[in-house]
Amino acid sequence: MLRTHTCGELRKENKDQEITLCGWVHRRRDHGKLIFIDIRDRYGFTQVVFVPSVSPQAHDLAQSLGPEFVVQITGKVGVRPPKNVNSDIATGEVEVCAEKLTILNPSLVPVFEIDDDVDVSEELRLTYRYLDLRREKVLRALTTRHKLCNMIRNYLDKEQFLEIETPVLTKSTPEGARDFLVPARMNPGYFYALPQSPQLFKQMLMVSGLDKYYQIVKCFRDEDLRADRQPEFTQLDMEMSFIDEEDLFTLVEQMFKKVFKEIKGIDLPTPFPRMTHKEAKEKYNSDKPDIRKDENEFAFLWVVDFPMFKYNEEEKRWESEHHPFTSIKEEDVALLENEEYADIRARSYDLVLNGSEIGSGSIRIHRKEMQQQVFKIIGIEEEEAQKRFGFLLRAFEYGAPPHAGAAFGIDRLVSILTGLDSIRDTIAFPKTQKGSCLVTDAPSQVDDGQLTELGIMTLKKGDENV
Repeated sequence: MLRTHTCGELRKENKDQEITLCGWVHRRRDHGKLIFIDIRDRYGFTQVVFVPSVSPQAHDLAQSLGPEFVVQITGKVGVRPPKNVNSDIATGEVEVCAEKLTILNPSLVPVFEIDDDVDVSEELRLTYRYLDLRREKVLRALTTRHKLCNMIRNYLDKEQFLEIETPVLTKSTPEGARDFLVPARMNPGYFYALPQSPQLFKQMLMVSGLDKYYQIVKCFRDEDLRADRQPEFTQLDMEMSFIDEEDLFTLVEQMFKKVFKEIKGIDLPTPFPRMTHKEAKEKYNSDKPDIRKDENEFAFLWVVDFPMFKYNEEEKRWESEHHPFTSIKEEDVALLENEEYADIRARSYDLVLNGSEIGSGSIRIHRKEMQQQVFKIIGIEEEEAQKRFGFLLRAFEYGAPPHAGAAFGIDRLVSILTGLDSIRDTIAFPKTQKGSCLVTDAPSQVDDGQLTELGIMTLKKGDENV
């Protein structure tokens, strides 16, 4: 090991111990013959003092240190006098008197200061994201993300869920947002799609009898971006067999109760309140109302009884309000025969937190005939349904159980837990609003040889009719 301790670990109990630290030079201060630096790593800060009489070599070398130099320091732990204690950091009662200094790697002068309060454009931050990630605020968001995912996994494991990976290269079944397409080299003219959701796979897992599934999974949507949108995002995906809404609500509420207690120290009241979609629209003119009473409150709300269908005036056809795999409320099934589609309610539900939709789900259709009927209402005739969803319909012929599920946005959850305005700061390497990665300059052009191998020809803008 290159170090014996981290930079956030030392306390007065370590007095007189010989230790070795590794990290980045956060600041350097020259006080006459004495040189002080703050050395930083992911775990915190430690003050180091270089004294000429203790180690002239280390003292001389310390004069060349600049911000963000990577260093290794060996020395003895001392306790600071009471008047010099820094109560703002966990190691503020101690300092290390350096006996040896090794510069592991110098650094150019950073393009912005590694400080939470620095005023710097988002474009510059994302271009030098590896520097931005050194800031405590961004590191705190990623740490919270890790804790959230870890708690979710532990909770669902105790509830007998299985974590199962579903394919990333899958079939294009466009319904809603645009798919990202991937050319299949071994099948010229054919394409995979990156999944917008594992929806159909998790339903087939229920047909398989696996009973309780979850996955913290990357999903992809080729859509216009906002502060709470990314072309690739992460969600907690869940599906269960032989349950109803009450079972799912209880499980999810207890999960979030645990998360908020451990991360925020808040005891969430359960059960969460519920509101019908109709009431939410009438009272708040929104299907994701903010029901908080100052702003520091965390107010969860289930919005239920969404319309099953909505009418697209432009295209003169019915569409699914959520997605076409959602079950219809039993008391509204009779409305199908009279084609009273506007009055049919779905067994779907959204979970809203402080006016943001953080999750959505439904009781699913599990009978082939009902699924075909819903497809037909939204304009997917039998031949098209077989082409796009035949594998699901076929699975329903082999004893599909009643099942339900939900998905919750991890990025959005972390942004709320950490008080960030944008989900971009909850993601290690996010995209811009134009879908670009400024660190790697993606997306980028590829050479003609790659395109030829894939049988693809690109058109310049304006040449669409060539």
